[in-house]
Amino acid sequence: MTSQNPGIFRDFAESQNISFHEVDLHAGEKIPELRDYDALWVMGGSMNVWEEDKYPWLIDEKVAIRQAVKDLKMPFLGICLGHQLLAEALGGKAEKANNHEVGLFEITPTIEGQNHPLLNGFDSSEKWINVHLVEVTEAPQGSRILASSNQCMNHIMQVSENAYSCQFHPEVCSHTFEGWMCIPGIPEALEDLLGVKGLSDFESEVEKNLKSNREASHTLFKNWCGIVFH
Repeated sequence: MTSQNPGIFRDFAESQNISFHEVDLHAGEKIPELRDYDALWVMGGSMNVWEEDKYPWLIDEKVAIRQAVKDLKMPFLGICLGHQLLAEALGGKAEKANNHEVGLFEITPTIEGQNHPLLNGFDSSEKWINVHLVEVTEAPQGSRILASSNQCMNHIMQVSENAYSCQFHPEVCSHTFEGWMCIPGIPEALEDLLGVKGLSDFESEVEKNLKSNREASHTLFKNWCGIVFH
């Protein structure tokens, strides 16, 4: 749900006979009856969590996340914007980051994240792809922050027994970067941040990281499934 697709996770899910029903709220699609599904994933998007006047569907999305996590106790995974929306939906806060992260960054388990089953096999030397100018500055009450980077305190978060989210982009696959460049305003925004050469270097880094990202993301996916579908 939101405006970006599950990327490499679609392959992982299909290998486990799990099917996705993708809902693109930005394209005007409506949120279906959540009780008809086994889990909810909320992906990324170029909009900000507070832009409800510009993107009114964000209001309904936050309500749906709250219903899924609090009322239905559904298995949940949020990525990037989905991570921020989870925080906002359950009483936390997301704000503009003091230090944006665009590129590949090391994500390290916190003390609470060490030995957590979601992070089994999680290599802290692994570099994960990031494109975010906003971060979760206040986690919902009772949450556990499981991993962080040098620039972002909350990179992986657990807010309930079955609800998790991450700020980075583990879903990246061979066509993800191309898809990002098709989103209106994104190429210009990234070029402003990185410069022409910097943007080209970022694309090269993403391509070089695809194999490593696939392996690391598969581990994260298996761990999440093992926790929420036990």
